[in-house]
Amino acid sequence: MMDCKHCRNELETYLFEPASAELNSSSVGKHLAECGTCRAELGELQRTMNLLDAWEVPEPSRYFDQKMAVMMREEQAKTPASWLEKIREHLLFNTGRQFRPMLAGALALVLVLGGGTFAGLEIFSKPATEVQASATVNDLQILDKNAQAIQQMDQLLQDDGDDSDANSQPAS
Repeated sequence: MMDCKHCRNELETYLFEPASAELNSSSVGKHLAECGTCRAELGELQRTMNLLDAWEVPEPSRYFDQKMAVMMREEQAKTPASWLEKIREHLLFNTGRQFRPMLAGALALVLVLGGGTFAGLEIFSKPATEVQASATVNDLQILDKNAQAIQQMDQLLQDDGDDSDANSQPAS
C-alpha cells in the first residue's frame, strides 16, 4: 500500500511520463482511487499544466531593439550630478568585481590591526616580571637542575658511605 508522501513524489512521473509511469501506475492508480487529497493534487497539477500550455508568449515590438539602443545611448550620455552620484551609480550598476580586491585588502587590514591590537593588549596584561625564555634556555636550566640533583645525590651517597664506615668500626 502506497502512502500519500510517496504518491505525491510519483504524481509528476504519473502525469508527465506515461511510459515510465506504467511501472508504478498500478500502485499510484490504486492510491489515487482511495485518497481524495492526492486525487485533488493531481487535478491541480493537470489544471496548472493546461494553463501553461494555453499561455502564449507575447511577441516583442518590431522596434524593441531600436528603442533599447536609444535608451542605452541616452543613459550613457547622461552625466552624473556629483561625485557622490557617480559612486552611487557605480555601486548600483556594476557587478562589484573591481571592489573585491579592495574589500579583501580592507578586511586583511582590519584583521591585522585587530590581531595586533589583541596581541598588544595580551602582552600588557601579563606581569612584567614574567619573561618567556627560549627553548634553548629552558633546556639549559633543566640540565643545570639535573646536575644539581646529581651532586646532591652524590653527597648523600658519600654521607651514607661515611656513616656506614663509622658504624661498622668498633668503638675503642
